[in-house]
Amino acid sequence: MGIRERHRTQMLNEIQAATLDLIEAKGLAATTVGQIAERVGISERTFFRYYQSKEHALMPGQAGLADSLRRYEPAADNAAEILLELIGACRENFAFEIEHRDFRRISRLLIKEPGLRSFVAGQEQELVQLLSAELVKSGLVQAVQAVLIAELTATIWRVSWQAFGQAELDSVVSSPLEHFDRAASALRGLFVQP
Repeated sequence: MGIRERHRTQMLNEIQAATLDLIEAKGLAATTVGQIAERVGISERTFFRYYQSKEHALMPGQAGLADSLRRYEPAADNAAEILLELIGACRENFAFEIEHRDFRRISRLLIKEPGLRSFVAGQEQELVQLLSAELVKSGLVQAVQAVLIAELTATIWRVSWQAFGQAELDSVVSSPLEHFDRAASALRGLFVQP
C-alpha cells in the first residue's frame, strides 16, 4: 500500500471513529458533519471527499457490501444456487466488517437510533435494485426471481445485524457470525421439504 492509500485509509478510519463517538454521545440528529470534521481536524469539504453523509461515515460496510455484490458474477446457473452464492458473498462481507469495524458499537446504535434504521433501509433498497438489475442482465434468472434473490440477500444481512445488536443491548455474549449463520440456516430451512 502506497503513502497516498495509507493516508486515505487513515482518514477514513479517523472520520468513522469521530462519527461513531459523536453519535453515541449526542445522538444521530444532534450530530453534524461540521462537528465530525472539527473533531478530526478537517474541513467539511474534506469530509465530503470521503463520505456522502454522517450515516455513510458511520456505516461504510453498507457501501462495501454493495460494491462486493455489484462485482458478483454467478458461477451457478439456477436461482437457488445463485442465492446460496450471494449468501456466501454476503457472509464474507459480514466477516470483514467484524474484523475491520467497530461492529459492536454500530450494532447497538442501529437498535437505538430510528434514523439509522431508516438510512439502512434506504441503502438496502438501492442494493436490491442494483443487484436485481445485475442478475437480470446476466440472463440466468427472470426479473421476479432476481428481485427475490436480492431481497433475501439483503434480509440475511439486516436480520443478522439486528439479532447481534439486540444481543449486545441485552448483554448476551454472542458471535455476529453465529447470528449470520443462524439466519442463513433458517432461510434455507424455509425451502427444505419435510
